[in-house]
Amino acid sequence: MSNVRAAHLTRRGILAAGGALGLGAALAACGDDDAKSGSSDKETTAAKSGPWTFKDDRGTTVKLDKVPANIVAFVGVAAALYDYGVSVKGVFGPTKTKAGKADVQAGDMDISKLTVLGNEWGQFNIEKYAALAPDVLITTMFDGAGTLWYVPEESKDKIAKLAPSVGISAYDRQLTVPLQRVWALAESLGADMTASRATDAKKRFEEASARLRAAAKAHPDIKVLAGSAAQSIFYVSGSNLSVDLEYFKALGVNFVEPSASVLKASGGWYESLSWENVDKYQADIIMMDDRTATIQPADITQATWKKLPAVKAGQVISRSPEPIFSYDKCVAMVENLAKAIETAKKVS
Repeated sequence: MSNVRAAHLTRRGILAAGGALGLGAALAACGDDDAKSGSSDKETTAAKSGPWTFKDDRGTTVKLDKVPANIVAFVGVAAALYDYGVSVKGVFGPTKTKAGKADVQAGDMDISKLTVLGNEWGQFNIEKYAALAPDVLITTMFDGAGTLWYVPEESKDKIAKLAPSVGISAYDRQLTVPLQRVWALAESLGADMTASRATDAKKRFEEASARLRAAAKAHPDIKVLAGSAAQSIFYVSGSNLSVDLEYFKALGVNFVEPSASVLKASGGWYESLSWENVDKYQADIIMMDDRTATIQPADITQATWKKLPAVKAGQVISRSPEPIFSYDKCVAMVENLAKAIETAKKVS
């Protein structure tokens, strides 16, 4: 939804639209409540043999006679698994841009080799899905009810009959938790988690996190705002519920955000502002939703936006409200914020 479907007022619909900063913007050396924790095509070299079992974040245990071979996944989950050497047959969710290029959520995958079941919110081709003879469907969850992300509500029962599902929660927890869960999932699917591509990425993520913690401690006065742009609305995110913002806050980042009472209207995710009121909150750094369904900073024409101190100072960076949950892909988002805080001028 390139212009944020105003008619879809459910939190789930707005999140998909890109308005949920709380995921995104629209929803240890790492976080304080940290859970303990190839080849050119990056394909799994050898899958495990024998029965496969995985307990997901709904508490549902999926049991199969063998490790899934025909995997269908939300594009962001597929991209994370790809980084660990696990390939999928089909994807759903934002995969291709209007120009036919890989969406930001597709990561490093060659999308020309994938069967895309649906590229937008509400799209899911059940006939194509069935033709893939899926062993398992894997996606994320952005609420406490276990709702499978990008699986259409009206066809979820038909989809469920074709294969068991695995849900990885990205709701009200720090980034490190889904990172660890996808790591465990990839390992169960046969990925070699001792390979340097996995271990080196994890080390780089931990180093980036230590850098961000140090930057936040050295510059406690630098205020950061997470935003997302739609045609007629600017969304300001709260720092709770979103995995990235909760993690950054735990590392000491000073977020300027709506009050709990204001956030209540959106279930705790964000406040909707008209462009005339976009200056309600003053910040030194603005993190903007990088999803293709949202308007990117270079394309924002509103004069009120251009007058914001952070914008005038060139202190606007990207944010991935729906991160690809591999350590490799999360390094950059942590490093970018650390660098922004290290070099920011106090303008608020």
